[in-house]
Amino acid sequence: MTGASGCVGHYVVEALMQETNHELYLLVRNPNKLKLGSHFRPGVHLIQGDLGQIEQFSDLLKTMDCVVLIATAWGGEGIEKINIDKNIELIKSLDPDRCQQIIYFSTASILDRNNQPLKEAGEIGTDYIRTKYLCHQKLSQLPMADRITTLFPTILLGGDAQKPQSHVTPGIAMVAKWIGIIRFLQTEGSFHYIHSKDIGQIVRYLVDHPPASNELRQLVLGNPAITVNQVVEEACAYLNKRIYFRIPMTQGMADLIIRLFRIQMAAWDRFSMNYRHFTHKNVVSPATFGLPTYCATFADVLKLSGVEPKYQRFARKKNLGSGSMTANR
Repeated sequence: MTGASGCVGHYVVEALMQETNHELYLLVRNPNKLKLGSHFRPGVHLIQGDLGQIEQFSDLLKTMDCVVLIATAWGGEGIEKINIDKNIELIKSLDPDRCQQIIYFSTASILDRNNQPLKEAGEIGTDYIRTKYLCHQKLSQLPMADRITTLFPTILLGGDAQKPQSHVTPGIAMVAKWIGIIRFLQTEGSFHYIHSKDIGQIVRYLVDHPPASNELRQLVLGNPAITVNQVVEEACAYLNKRIYFRIPMTQGMADLIIRLFRIQMAAWDRFSMNYRHFTHKNVVSPATFGLPTYCATFADVLKLSGVEPKYQRFARKKNLGSGSMTANR
Protein backbone atom coordinates (compact mmCIF):
# COMPACT_ATOMS: atom_id res chain seq x y z
CA MET A 1 0.00 0.00 0.00
CA THR A 2 1.23 3.48 -0.87
CA GLY A 3 0.01 6.72 0.70
CA ALA A 4 -0.59 5.14 4.12
CA SER A 5 0.34 8.31 6.04
CA GLY A 6 -2.24 10.55 4.31
CA CYS A 7 -5.81 11.23 5.39
CA VAL A 8 -7.43 8.40 3.41
CA GLY A 9 -4.43 6.14 3.99
CA HIS A 10 -4.80 6.29 7.77
CA TYR A 11 -8.40 5.13 7.62
CA VAL A 12 -7.65 2.37 5.10
CA VAL A 13 -4.74 1.06 7.17
CA GLU A 14 -6.86 1.18 10.32
CA ALA A 15 -9.65 -0.85 8.68
CA LEU A 16 -7.26 -3.44 7.25
CA MET A 17 -5.34 -3.80 10.51
CA GLN A 18 -8.34 -4.04 12.79
CA GLU A 19 -10.73 -6.03 10.62
CA THR A 20 -8.51 -8.40 8.63
CA ASN A 21 -5.57 -10.71 9.26
CA HIS A 22 -3.83 -9.83 6.01
CA GLU A 23 -0.10 -9.25 6.01
CA LEU A 24 0.35 -5.57 5.19
CA TYR A 25 3.32 -3.78 3.65
CA LEU A 26 3.04 0.00 3.97
CA LEU A 27 5.33 2.16 1.87
CA VAL A 28 5.89 5.46 3.72
CA ARG A 29 8.48 8.20 3.31
CA ASN A 30 8.34 9.16 6.99
CA PRO A 31 7.13 6.44 9.41
CA ASN A 32 6.61 9.08 12.11
CA LYS A 33 3.68 10.48 10.12
CA LEU A 34 1.72 7.25 10.50
CA LYS A 35 -0.22 7.99 13.70
CA LEU A 36 -1.95 4.77 14.64
CA GLY A 37 -0.68 4.49 18.20
CA SER A 38 -0.70 1.00 19.67
CA HIS A 39 -2.97 -0.42 16.99
CA PHE A 40 -0.13 -2.10 15.10
CA ARG A 41 -0.37 -5.85 15.11
CA PRO A 42 1.91 -8.66 13.93
CA GLY A 43 2.01 -8.87 10.16
CA VAL A 44 2.16 -5.10 9.56
CA HIS A 45 5.43 -4.00 7.96
CA LEU A 46 6.55 -0.41 7.52
CA ILE A 47 8.69 -0.01 4.41
CA GLN A 48 10.49 3.33 4.47
CA GLY A 49 10.86 4.61 0.96
CA ASP A 50 9.54 6.85 -1.77
CA LEU A 51 7.24 6.08 -4.68
CA GLY A 52 9.75 8.03 -6.76
CA GLN A 53 12.24 5.17 -6.23
CA ILE A 54 9.76 2.33 -6.51
CA GLU A 55 12.24 0.30 -8.56
CA GLN A 56 14.08 -0.45 -5.29
CA PHE A 57 11.17 -2.64 -4.23
CA SER A 58 10.61 -4.62 -7.43
CA ASP A 59 11.39 -7.98 -5.76
CA LEU A 60 8.97 -7.31 -2.91
CA LEU A 61 6.25 -6.16 -5.32
CA LYS A 62 6.38 -9.52 -7.09
CA THR A 63 5.17 -11.18 -3.87
CA MET A 64 2.04 -9.03 -3.51
CA ASP A 65 -1.45 -10.54 -3.88
CA CYS A 66 -3.12 -7.11 -3.85
CA VAL A 67 -1.90 -3.51 -3.94
CA VAL A 68 -3.68 -0.32 -2.85
CA LEU A 69 -2.31 2.78 -4.57
CA ILE A 70 -3.24 5.98 -2.73
CA ALA A 71 -0.04 8.03 -2.81
CA THR A 72 -0.26 11.18 -4.89
CA ALA A 73 1.52 14.47 -5.48
CA TRP A 74 -0.70 17.53 -5.27
CA GLY A 75 1.55 19.83 -7.23
CA GLY A 76 5.07 21.03 -7.77
CA GLU A 77 7.99 19.79 -9.77
CA GLY A 78 7.92 16.10 -10.64
CA ILE A 79 4.15 15.69 -10.27
CA GLU A 80 3.87 13.77 -13.56
CA LYS A 81 6.63 11.41 -12.46
CA ILE A 82 4.79 10.48 -9.26
CA ASN A 83 1.15 10.60 -10.38
CA ILE A 84 1.70 8.88 -13.72
CA ASP A 85 5.08 7.27 -14.39
CA LYS A 86 5.81 5.70 -11.02
CA ASN A 87 2.30 4.34 -10.47
CA ILE A 88 2.48 2.66 -13.86
CA GLU A 89 5.99 1.39 -13.15
CA LEU A 90 4.75 -0.10 -9.87
CA ILE A 91 1.90 -1.91 -11.61
CA LYS A 92 4.26 -3.28 -14.26
CA SER A 93 6.48 -4.67 -11.47
CA LEU A 94 3.69 -6.92 -10.16
CA ASP A 95 3.58 -10.63 -10.91
CA PRO A 96 0.54 -11.25 -13.16
CA ASP A 97 0.44 -14.87 -11.98
CA ARG A 98 0.09 -13.80 -8.37
CA CYS A 99 -1.45 -10.34 -8.03
CA GLN A 100 -5.23 -10.63 -7.96
CA GLN A 101 -6.28 -6.98 -7.66
CA ILE A 102 -4.90 -3.45 -8.00
CA ILE A 103 -6.95 -0.80 -6.16
CA TYR A 104 -5.99 2.58 -7.63
CA PHE A 105 -7.20 5.93 -6.28
CA SER A 106 -8.09 8.56 -8.86
CA THR A 107 -10.50 11.49 -8.36
CA ALA A 108 -14.11 12.07 -9.42
CA SER A 109 -13.01 15.48 -10.71
CA ILE A 110 -11.88 13.81 -13.95
CA LEU A 111 -15.35 12.37 -14.68
CA ASP A 112 -18.46 13.99 -16.15
CA ARG A 113 -22.02 13.39 -14.98
CA ASN A 114 -22.17 10.12 -16.95
CA ASN A 115 -18.96 8.84 -15.32
CA GLN A 116 -17.03 9.36 -18.56
CA PRO A 117 -13.68 11.19 -18.78
CA LEU A 118 -14.21 14.95 -18.62
CA LYS A 119 -12.07 16.44 -21.38
CA GLU A 120 -11.72 19.77 -19.57
CA ALA A 121 -9.97 17.90 -16.72
CA GLY A 122 -7.19 16.93 -19.11
CA GLU A 123 -7.06 20.32 -20.83
CA ILE A 124 -7.41 22.96 -18.10
CA GLY A 125 -7.44 20.99 -14.86
CA THR A 126 -5.02 21.74 -12.04
CA ASP A 127 -1.74 19.83 -12.22
CA TYR A 128 -3.18 17.26 -9.81
CA ILE A 129 -6.40 16.78 -11.81
CA ARG A 130 -4.64 16.80 -15.17
CA THR A 131 -2.13 14.13 -14.14
CA LYS A 132 -4.88 11.97 -12.66
CA TYR A 133 -6.74 12.27 -15.97
CA LEU A 134 -3.66 11.26 -17.98
CA CYS A 135 -2.87 8.33 -15.68
CA HIS A 136 -6.44 7.08 -16.00
CA GLN A 137 -6.05 7.08 -19.78
CA LYS A 138 -2.86 5.03 -19.60
CA LEU A 139 -4.08 2.45 -17.09
CA SER A 140 -6.50 0.97 -19.62
CA GLN A 141 -3.54 0.14 -21.88
CA LEU A 142 -1.67 -1.96 -19.33
CA PRO A 143 -1.54 -5.78 -19.57
CA MET A 144 -3.11 -6.06 -16.10
CA ALA A 145 -5.85 -3.52 -16.80
CA ASP A 146 -8.56 -6.11 -16.15
CA ARG A 147 -7.40 -6.38 -12.53
CA ILE A 148 -7.42 -2.66 -11.79
CA THR A 149 -10.26 -1.41 -9.58
CA THR A 150 -10.25 2.37 -9.93
CA LEU A 151 -11.82 4.41 -7.14
CA PHE A 152 -12.98 7.97 -7.80
CA PRO A 153 -13.60 9.71 -4.46
CA THR A 154 -15.89 12.74 -4.56
CA ILE A 155 -15.48 15.58 -2.02
CA LEU A 156 -13.36 14.05 0.69
CA LEU A 157 -13.85 14.51 4.44
CA GLY A 158 -11.97 13.16 7.41
CA GLY A 159 -9.27 13.66 9.97
CA ASP A 160 -9.06 13.90 13.75
CA ALA A 161 -6.48 14.32 16.50
CA GLN A 162 -4.61 11.23 15.29
CA LYS A 163 -5.18 11.50 11.55
CA PRO A 164 -4.39 14.29 9.09
CA GLN A 165 -7.37 16.26 7.85
CA SER A 166 -8.58 16.28 4.27
CA HIS A 167 -8.22 19.55 2.36
CA VAL A 168 -11.95 20.25 2.69
CA THR A 169 -12.53 19.47 6.37
CA PRO A 170 -11.03 22.69 7.86
CA GLY A 171 -13.41 24.72 5.69
CA ILE A 172 -16.51 23.08 7.17
CA ALA A 173 -16.22 25.25 10.26
CA MET A 174 -16.48 28.29 7.97
CA VAL A 175 -20.00 27.20 7.05
CA ALA A 176 -20.98 27.54 10.70
CA LYS A 177 -19.12 30.83 11.06
CA TRP A 178 -20.81 32.49 8.09
CA ILE A 179 -24.19 30.74 8.22
CA GLY A 180 -25.82 33.97 9.41
CA ILE A 181 -25.15 35.44 5.94
CA ILE A 182 -25.08 32.31 3.80
CA ARG A 183 -28.62 31.31 4.83
CA PHE A 184 -30.05 34.27 2.90
CA LEU A 185 -28.41 33.26 -0.40
CA GLN A 186 -29.69 30.72 -2.88
CA THR A 187 -27.65 29.23 -5.70
CA GLU A 188 -27.54 26.32 -8.12
CA GLY A 189 -25.10 23.52 -7.60
CA SER A 190 -24.88 19.96 -6.33
CA PHE A 191 -22.21 17.46 -5.40
CA HIS A 192 -21.39 14.25 -3.54
CA TYR A 193 -19.19 13.81 -0.48
CA ILE A 194 -17.73 10.89 1.45
CA HIS A 195 -15.85 10.46 4.70
CA SER A 196 -12.46 8.76 4.64
CA LYS A 197 -13.60 6.27 7.28
CA ASP A 198 -16.29 5.11 4.85
CA ILE A 199 -13.65 4.79 2.14
CA GLY A 200 -11.63 2.62 4.52
CA GLN A 201 -14.60 0.28 4.86
CA ILE A 202 -15.09 0.12 1.09
CA VAL A 203 -11.42 -0.72 0.47
CA ARG A 204 -11.47 -3.34 3.21
CA TYR A 205 -14.49 -4.96 1.52
CA LEU A 206 -12.96 -4.81 -1.97
CA VAL A 207 -9.70 -6.37 -0.83
CA ASP A 208 -11.62 -9.50 0.14
CA HIS A 209 -14.28 -9.24 -2.57
CA PRO A 210 -12.73 -8.11 -5.88
CA PRO A 211 -15.33 -7.20 -8.50
CA ALA A 212 -16.20 -10.07 -10.80
CA SER A 213 -15.37 -9.87 -14.49
CA ASN A 214 -18.95 -8.79 -15.27
CA GLU A 215 -19.03 -6.09 -12.55
CA LEU A 216 -17.93 -2.47 -12.63
CA ARG A 217 -14.29 -1.89 -11.80
CA GLN A 218 -14.61 1.89 -11.86
CA LEU A 219 -16.40 3.07 -8.73
CA VAL A 220 -17.35 6.64 -7.86
CA LEU A 221 -17.29 6.95 -4.07
CA GLY A 222 -19.85 9.23 -2.44
CA ASN A 223 -23.15 9.66 -0.68
CA PRO A 224 -26.22 10.56 -2.76
CA ALA A 225 -25.98 14.00 -4.36
CA ILE A 226 -26.92 17.01 -2.27
CA THR A 227 -27.61 20.52 -3.51
CA VAL A 228 -25.90 23.61 -2.17
CA ASN A 229 -29.30 24.88 -1.00
CA GLN A 230 -29.93 21.65 0.89
CA VAL A 231 -26.55 22.02 2.59
CA VAL A 232 -27.53 25.49 3.80
CA GLU A 233 -30.93 24.25 5.00
CA GLU A 234 -29.47 21.29 6.89
CA ALA A 235 -26.75 23.48 8.40
CA CYS A 236 -29.39 25.98 9.56
CA ALA A 237 -31.44 23.21 11.14
CA TYR A 238 -28.34 21.87 12.91
CA LEU A 239 -27.31 25.34 14.10
CA ASN A 240 -30.86 26.46 14.93
CA LYS A 241 -30.86 29.34 12.44
CA ARG A 242 -34.10 30.37 10.73
CA ILE A 243 -34.22 31.23 7.04
CA TYR A 244 -36.56 34.19 6.56
CA PHE A 245 -35.88 34.77 2.87
CA ARG A 246 -33.33 33.83 0.21
CA ILE A 247 -31.76 35.91 -2.55
CA PRO A 248 -30.95 34.00 -5.77
CA MET A 249 -27.23 34.15 -6.51
CA THR A 250 -27.15 34.50 -10.31
CA GLN A 251 -24.17 34.05 -12.60
CA GLY A 252 -24.19 37.79 -13.21
CA MET A 253 -23.96 38.53 -9.49
CA ALA A 254 -21.08 36.10 -9.13
CA ASP A 255 -19.23 37.73 -12.03
CA LEU A 256 -19.81 41.15 -10.47
CA ILE A 257 -18.35 40.04 -7.14
CA ILE A 258 -15.32 38.59 -8.93
CA ARG A 259 -14.71 41.88 -10.71
CA LEU A 260 -15.34 44.10 -7.68
CA PHE A 261 -12.97 42.18 -5.44
CA ARG A 262 -10.52 41.44 -8.27
CA ILE A 263 -10.60 37.72 -7.55
CA GLN A 264 -8.07 35.83 -9.64
CA MET A 265 -9.55 32.67 -11.14
CA ALA A 266 -7.73 29.97 -13.06
CA ALA A 267 -9.38 28.38 -16.09
CA TRP A 268 -10.38 25.30 -14.05
CA ASP A 269 -11.92 27.47 -11.32
CA ARG A 270 -13.96 29.34 -13.91
CA PHE A 271 -15.07 26.07 -15.50
CA SER A 272 -16.10 24.65 -12.12
CA MET A 273 -18.14 27.74 -11.30
CA ASN A 274 -20.06 27.38 -14.56
CA TYR A 275 -20.34 23.58 -14.47
CA ARG A 276 -22.09 23.75 -11.06
CA HIS A 277 -23.46 20.20 -10.81
CA PHE A 278 -20.61 17.80 -9.99
CA THR A 279 -22.78 14.72 -9.80
CA HIS A 280 -22.29 11.17 -11.04
CA LYS A 281 -24.19 7.99 -11.75
CA ASN A 282 -24.26 4.94 -9.49
CA VAL A 283 -22.21 6.38 -6.64
CA VAL A 284 -20.89 3.85 -4.15
CA SER A 285 -20.93 4.09 -0.35
CA PRO A 286 -20.57 1.41 2.35
CA ALA A 287 -24.35 0.88 2.09
CA THR A 288 -23.79 -0.44 -1.45
CA PHE A 289 -22.07 -3.46 0.10
CA GLY A 290 -24.46 -3.83 3.03
CA LEU A 291 -22.15 -2.01 5.44
CA PRO A 292 -23.07 0.82 7.85
CA THR A 293 -22.24 4.34 6.69
CA TYR A 294 -20.27 6.42 9.18
CA CYS A 295 -21.07 9.84 7.67
CA ALA A 296 -24.38 9.81 5.80
CA THR A 297 -25.91 13.28 6.35
CA PHE A 298 -24.65 16.84 6.36
CA ALA A 299 -25.46 16.98 10.07
CA ASP A 300 -22.94 14.15 10.41
CA VAL A 301 -20.45 16.21 8.39
CA LEU A 302 -20.81 19.16 10.78
CA LYS A 303 -20.62 17.02 13.89
CA LEU A 304 -17.56 15.06 12.71
CA SER A 305 -15.86 18.32 11.69
CA GLY A 306 -16.13 19.61 15.27
CA VAL A 307 -19.06 21.98 14.78
CA GLU A 308 -21.26 21.92 17.87
CA PRO A 309 -25.05 21.86 17.33
CA LYS A 310 -27.21 24.68 18.65
CA TYR A 311 -30.38 23.74 20.48
CA GLN A 312 -33.47 25.89 20.76
CA ARG A 313 -33.64 27.78 23.99
CA PHE A 314 -36.89 27.83 25.87
CA ALA A 315 -38.20 28.96 29.25
CA ARG A 316 -40.04 26.73 31.65
CA LYS A 317 -41.78 28.25 34.62
CA LYS A 318 -42.76 26.43 37.72
CA ASN A 319 -44.77 28.10 40.46
CA LEU A 320 -42.99 27.88 43.76
CA GLY A 321 -45.22 29.93 46.03
CA SER A 322 -44.67 33.52 44.99
CA GLY A 323 -41.51 32.70 43.03
CA SER A 324 -40.73 31.04 39.75
CA MET A 325 -37.93 29.06 38.11
CA THR A 326 -36.73 29.34 34.50
CA ALA A 327 -34.63 26.81 32.69
CA ASN A 328 -32.76 27.07 29.42
CA ARG A 329 -31.79 24.04 27.41
